[in-house]
Amino acid sequence: MPENPDALSLDGRVAIVTGAGAGLGRAEAVALAKAGAAVVINDLPGAGDEAAEEIRALGGTASVVAGDVGERSTADAMIEAAIKLGGVDVIVNNAGVTRDKMIFNMTDEEFDLVTKIHLRGHFLLSRNAASYWRAKHKESGEQVYGSIINTASEASLSGSPGQPNYAAAKAGITALTLSSARSLGRMGIRANAIAPRARTAMTASVFGEDTSGKAIDPYSAEHVAPLVAYLASPAAVNITGQLFVVYGGMVALVAAPVVEQRFDTAGDAFDLAELDSTLGSYFADRDPSIGFAADSIMQLKIKE
Repeated sequence: MPENPDALSLDGRVAIVTGAGAGLGRAEAVALAKAGAAVVINDLPGAGDEAAEEIRALGGTASVVAGDVGERSTADAMIEAAIKLGGVDVIVNNAGVTRDKMIFNMTDEEFDLVTKIHLRGHFLLSRNAASYWRAKHKESGEQVYGSIINTASEASLSGSPGQPNYAAAKAGITALTLSSARSLGRMGIRANAIAPRARTAMTASVFGEDTSGKAIDPYSAEHVAPLVAYLASPAAVNITGQLFVVYGGMVALVAAPVVEQRFDTAGDAFDLAELDSTLGSYFADRDPSIGFAADSIMQLKIKE
């Protein structure tokens, strides 16, 4: 049993979950509701109704806001719906789409759509929630309760070659999370990002069918939703500015990048010859396949 079970409760809190009509977002919304939160469910028109009914059938409270998360009007409507339920305490930015192509085949529209839904969608709701929390903080002079949980991806850590739009958007989301954590922390707000491995409609071609033989599919959203509910809870008050990889009963905390090697000029400034003799010589015998990509993280495996 936890030392303080009440710290895990979201009773009296209101959460907003985007893309919550199915898959990962729906599992997250249900987990938050089971923890006691009233939930604002966002998805495209008609897609969030069943998830809301599931929460209500559990005895919870749910409101549906239909709309494109990349549009300011949808972010405004979600905040308004949450305030009607009692306020804004937790936001879970989950909605996303993919339009996979190699960079030389990708259209302007395919790049713009993915970055709009993922990165702009995360920004709009985060910005609106932050504005709401800042107003409360200024009014009371005290810290306020708020938790932002963003959905990043290992695609941004590995440089997924067939997803330049998705990888770029997810890298931006990680940076947005860090900036949010640092700028809002003094008000009591925390922000974290998760990089989930989950079998959803969007990732069906990535993970394929479950052949694990385990009682719970390692790529089930059931392995991700509890972490989201935990990060939303008072028990996680000291956790902010972090990135977690989560799937199959594993949560991995990702460390910040480190400097591998430093090069200093012997004079006032580098010239090309000196760069070649220092920087160039360093790479001469180094494995060229090793880059900034965090390939070791992609090798994380769950316990057998």
